[in-house]
Amino acid sequence: MRPRPRAGVEAGETSLTLLECVRRHEGDAWRRLLDLYSPLLRHWCRRWGVRPEDVEDVTQDVFQAVATGLDGFRRDRERDSFRGWLHGVARYKVLTHFRRVGSRGPGGTDFYEKTLLLPAPDQPDDEERAIVGDLYRDALETARSEFEERTWHAFWRSAVEGHPPAAVAQELGVSPAAVRQSKSRVLRRLKDLLGEPPRSVDAGPAA
Repeated sequence: MRPRPRAGVEAGETSLTLLECVRRHEGDAWRRLLDLYSPLLRHWCRRWGVRPEDVEDVTQDVFQAVATGLDGFRRDRERDSFRGWLHGVARYKVLTHFRRVGSRGPGGTDFYEKTLLLPAPDQPDDEERAIVGDLYRDALETARSEFEERTWHAFWRSAVEGHPPAAVAQELGVSPAAVRQSKSRVLRRLKDLLGEPPRSVDAGPAA
């Protein structure tokens, strides 16, 4: 049985984001954050040359820093994202790790040279793209349970499949404005769940 839609989301009220729930120590929000972002952190650690036996320790160091520093994260600009902020925290902790274990990284790379080799968050490799795709799919599954079928269908047909709002409106027997509103509501909820605006929505079946 599908969960009942959350009335607050359907009514257009401001819903708590995952990060807000973590800040408020609500329910299993912290566990959800760990489940969502641990794979990405482990991937970054491996990509940056952290030894396999040290990956979990560095990952825990990052989450400890997140727990104490999350209040400092703000989305003041449109492109600000939790993932970008997390990347910065992880980068600092990885560099701290290399400094702690020795000034020379894998293959004899000098520590200061290694800092220049750390990829920026907008330079993902194939594995990172796959992990982020999993994040998006998880967010889509969560969001779908919170909306009525017509709202979700309007979002999916317009945002994912790319049909014009007028065509979707005719199909569903609603106005184009209602289709645009449905799309906006779901995208806003995905932004809440992900901690960043979804840059593309392409995962999972519509029904």
